[in-house]
Amino acid sequence: MKHGVGIVGFGGMGSHHARGLIPKDRMDILGVYDINPKRMEVAQQEGYPTCESFEALLANEAIDIVLVATPNNFHRDLCIEALRRGKHVICEKPVTMHSGELTDIMDVAKQTGNIFTVHQNRRMDIDYLMVKKAIMEDKLLGDVFCIESRVQGARGVPDGWRQYPVAGGGMMLDWGVHLIDQIMMMLPEKVTSVYCKMYSIHYKEVDDCFKLFLTFESGKTALIEVSTSTFIELPRWHVSGDKGTLKIADWNCDGTVVRAKETEMEWEEEIVYTKAGPTKTMAPRPKHTIEEIKLEEPTTDYTQSYRALADAIEGNGAPLVDPAEAMRVMRVMEASFESSRKNEVIHLTV
Repeated sequence: MKHGVGIVGFGGMGSHHARGLIPKDRMDILGVYDINPKRMEVAQQEGYPTCESFEALLANEAIDIVLVATPNNFHRDLCIEALRRGKHVICEKPVTMHSGELTDIMDVAKQTGNIFTVHQNRRMDIDYLMVKKAIMEDKLLGDVFCIESRVQGARGVPDGWRQYPVAGGGMMLDWGVHLIDQIMMMLPEKVTSVYCKMYSIHYKEVDDCFKLFLTFESGKTALIEVSTSTFIELPRWHVSGDKGTLKIADWNCDGTVVRAKETEMEWEEEIVYTKAGPTKTMAPRPKHTIEEIKLEEPTTDYTQSYRALADAIEGNGAPLVDPAEAMRVMRVMEASFESSRKNEVIHLTV
C-alpha cells in the first residue's frame, strides 16, 4: 500500500523532504503548494505535481498525508485545516510558536481521529545515536551526571524568516528545539528547573546565541549551547559520568570514551609543575589507570519518521514522535525565554 503525500511549503526543508526523506517505496508525492511562485517552479522542474492553492491540495482525495514545512507562524492553522479535511499530518519543527497552539492542534487530532506527528529529524543523527547508545545501552560512563551539547559557528543567522520574531526566528526555535529534544530522549526524567541566557549579538530582533542549563528531578544536569558567533568551537558533545567521560569533537562524529580501569588510583606525593603553575588535584591521571574506547558509528535512516507514520496509519505501531514529547520541549523553550527575560531560574515540572 502506498500513501499519497502533499507538501505545503517547498522551501529548503520542504524540498529536502521531497528529495531524500520521503521513502519512495511507501509514498508518492502527489501535490506541492507554496505561496512563492519561484518555489512552485522549482517543484515543477523537479517533477512534482503542483497545486494552485492549499485548498486544491486538500481536495485531492489521493493525498492522505500532509507535510507542513512553512515558516513556524503558519503551522497551527495549516495543521488544523489539514486534520479537519481528513488528512494525517507531519509538521516540521518547531511544531508551533507556543504550547497553546500545539494544544489546539492536538485537540483537533483527537477530535478527528487523524494522526498528527512532528518531524524531529535530529533523532536520527549519527552523533546523537552514538551518545545515546554509549550512555543508555552500553553504560560506558557509569552514572551520567552532566551532558553538554552544543552547536557553534560563525556564519550568523541564515537569511529569511529565521531573522524575524514574527515568524518564529532565532536559534532557540531553530536549533534549541533539536538539542532539547535529544537531551530529553537521553534523560527520561522530568525537568525541574531552567536557567537560560540569550544573546542578540548581530541580530537584534532574535536570539543568535544562547546558553541553557537544565536540571532534572534526579539532580542530573544538561548544558545546551548554540552560537552563530563563535570562531573556536567547543566539543559537540561532552558527557560526564562517575566512571568516565565521553567526547565527540565536531560534525565528523569521531567519538571517544576515556574511563577508569578497575584498578584503584593512588595519589603521588609530589606536586606537578606545569607552564600554568603547580597542581596536584588537576595533574593528569596515570595512564595505567585509564582506558580509551573508540565509539563505533551506527547506521541510520532519515526516512524513519515517514515509515513509522505509514505503519501507524496502517495500524502497525505509533509515529516516531508523540506530540506530547513535542509539548515537553515547547514548555522548556518557553521557560527558557522567560528565564532569559527575567534573568532568573524558572522552576517547573515537565
